[in-house]
Amino acid sequence: MGYSNNVTEFVLLGFTQDPEGQRVLTVIFLLIYIVTMVGNLLIVMTVVVSPSLGSPMYFFLAYLSLMDAVYSTAISPKMILGLLCDKKTISFPACMGQLFIMHLFCGVEVFLLAAMAYDHYVAICKALHYLTIMNRHVCILLLVVAWVGGFLHSVVQLLFVYSLPFCGPNVIDHFMCDMYPLLELAFSDTYFIGPTVFANGRDTCMVIFILLLISYGVLLRSLKTHSQEGRCKALSACSSHITVVALFFVPCIFMYVRPLSKFPIDKFMTVVYTVITPMLNPLIYTLRNSEMKNAMEKIWSRKLTTCRIRICTHTENIGNSKASNRQ
Repeated sequence: MGYSNNVTEFVLLGFTQDPEGQRVLTVIFLLIYIVTMVGNLLIVMTVVVSPSLGSPMYFFLAYLSLMDAVYSTAISPKMILGLLCDKKTISFPACMGQLFIMHLFCGVEVFLLAAMAYDHYVAICKALHYLTIMNRHVCILLLVVAWVGGFLHSVVQLLFVYSLPFCGPNVIDHFMCDMYPLLELAFSDTYFIGPTVFANGRDTCMVIFILLLISYGVLLRSLKTHSQEGRCKALSACSSHITVVALFFVPCIFMYVRPLSKFPIDKFMTVVYTVITPMLNPLIYTLRNSEMKNAMEKIWSRKLTTCRIRICTHTENIGNSKASNRQ
């Protein structure tokens, strides 16, 4: 017997029903979102404008920052709006759209982090052939693979969930449309679909994470042949990426590489990889990268100089205009 889907919208319970708590969380998440957008878009602009940041590493970093900005925009505004409004609902199509976009950019970021790890490996272990191996065509190919991998992962998740019948309860105990809460509302036996959906997320996370661990194991072993200065420089470059990988993969693995069940900490872990990590990524890469900091300083000093010249010119023109009027 088939079931028809008569749910047109879902109610998102969010974090808390306490008005004071909602106001505090609104301020916190709004500040985090502003910092996330400014930081990531600043990195994108710096890489695009600065000729000194033309290496493949910064090519991937710019795309990672762009992914974080869009990824955060798919989650944070709706979450902040839900904290501000009394009616915390999301339509069925918007819920499916949010689910698709979240898993799309999450999937792309997973593959992009793997591409960045490969770039670090080539830069350190194959330094003499770096520019030959990591040419523009290879960088674009890796980016296309990241998009295709993220798209396939997201489509699989969406098709399984979209096919489920939602006929009864429509209250989601979460701040966004995610897999666990939606499967709980489905008016059918999810014994097969649930594990299949999570196997998709689990396998994507674990395969890429294991490859990252292997690549960094090989990389760290190869540093034994480098000089002390070379080791320090290589470790400094890799430490930022390892930190970002840990911040992103640890919460994702906790959410998807486990039995199909719900835990009280799920909301917090989701906040870590959807809200906190996109904010920290630009800070991690900027604070530990002297080339990036120098490029930003040059851009801002150039812009400040241009602004001063324009202000002085405008003031001088006003002064000349007043002097001519008096005459």
